[in-house]
Order: sequence, then structure tokens, then C-alpha cells
Amino acid sequence: MPHPTELRAYALQCLLETDPAMKAAAVAAMAQAWAEGVLALDPAHDPAAAPASELAIPGRPVRPELVPPRLVGRRSMATLEGRAMLVHALSHIEFNAVNLALDALWRFPGMPAEYYIDWLRVAREEAYHYSMLAAHLQTLGYQYGDFSAHDSLWEMVERTREDITARMALVPRTLEARGLDAIPPLRAKIAQAGDMAAAAILDIILRDEIGHVEIGNRWYGYLCEQRGLEPRATYDELAARYRAPTPKGPFNLEARRKAGFSEAELDRLQSA
Repeated sequence: MPHPTELRAYALQCLLETDPAMKAAAVAAMAQAWAEGVLALDPAHDPAAAPASELAIPGRPVRPELVPPRLVGRRSMATLEGRAMLVHALSHIEFNAVNLALDALWRFPGMPAEYYIDWLRVAREEAYHYSMLAAHLQTLGYQYGDFSAHDSLWEMVERTREDITARMALVPRTLEARGLDAIPPLRAKIAQAGDMAAAAILDIILRDEIGHVEIGNRWYGYLCEQRGLEPRATYDELAARYRAPTPKGPFNLEARRKAGFSEAELDRLQSA
């Protein structure tokens, strides 16, 4: 298919792509086209070719099989298969993160241009993360799709499809922020198992995810200010309405500070 010449329409086309490798390549091509100045941006345009309910969003492959989180296999670092299962789980998280960034880019009209540029950056970096993990998984003798996975991240994306304030509050600054806490112990575990290549990939992911969470924090603050909402009370109301999980420690306070969480928010997290 010919590529759209408008950024948000291009993002929707990438979102609908079902092949993971082709999706990652399409996102990289979109980012390059934007950098070269060959894409326009129309924040008011609705790029959907059909009503969103009729589109297969997100496009994804037949595999992996999606199961409840409790049915995802145990990942022991003592075996090659266990390490591969962990890398597969991380690959699936990053693949979903590509989709959520693309969805944030195309779905919500009327935001400042900087919003769309920020989410283009997130999509590009998440696609790079997925590609690195999928390639490393192949060195372990497996492919993305060889193990089951769960869909918790995308479920929250779907719940917040009509509410950009809820999306910013509950996806980047809640669910993705959990990755800031989870990556350091995972990195230590996989490094102890001797997989230093995977550990190096996690270093890159943590560095970039700080920026992604900061983007969510910043645009949540912007939306609250524009709509006259008190951020803390609004967050509590949205978390209850959309059944967001309560963050549990230990927390990576340094990374969360870099991602824009205030000391008051960090104190509240630790005392909850």
C-alpha cells in the first residue's frame, strides 16, 4: 500500500499492520519520513478510513496465544527455555508498547503539534526495543510467538480510547511506570544467569522508558491545566473509574524522579 503523506494517517496504517517485523520497519520508515520533512501534520484530521469500531485495532499476528496473566508460564533463569520465556515476555511488552504509542499518536485530535511529535518518538523507540529483543530471542533458538502472553497493557489502552486524560494518566504514568521499577531487578536476574546481551538491551529500554513516562506525565499535567482539573484528585477518580492497578513497591525512585514524578507523588506511593 502507498504510505500516507499525513503523520497521523501513517501512524494508523502502522497500527493496523499485523506482522511484527513489518510494523517495526514501518514505524522506523515513518519516523525517517517525518525527519526528512516529507510528512504533514494535521492535528484536527480524523485519519480513520472507517469508524474505529470497524478497524482491526491493533494489528497483530495470530501468535502468541493470549491468555490470562496467571496462565503465562514460569520463567526460570536456570534453563535456556526459561530465559527465552523472559525475553519473549519482554518482546511482547515492547510490541504492545509500539501499538499503544501509535494509538496515542493517531486517535486523539486537537492536541498541540508537540504531542504528536512526542508520541512519534515513543513509537520509534519502542519499535527499536522490540526489534532488539526479537533478534536476541532468535539467538536463543526461539521466535516471537513461540510462548503464550497476556494482554493487560493493551486492555487499559482499549478502556481509555475515548478519554485522552485517562490515557495519559493510566497508561504511560501508571502501567509503563511500573517498568521503571521492574527493569532493574530483572536486569540483575538475567545478568546473573550470564545473558549480558539481554542485560544491555534492558539498559537501553530503561533509559528510554524514563523519557516515555515523562511524556505521559507532562501531557497529563497539560490536560489537567487546560481543563481546570486538580491532578491528584483527578488521577484518583480516573484510576477508580478505569480499574487501574495500584502500584506496588519497591519503587525506582531515581528513575521516577527523572520521569517527572514529584516528591509528593513519590511519598504517596511509598506510603500507600
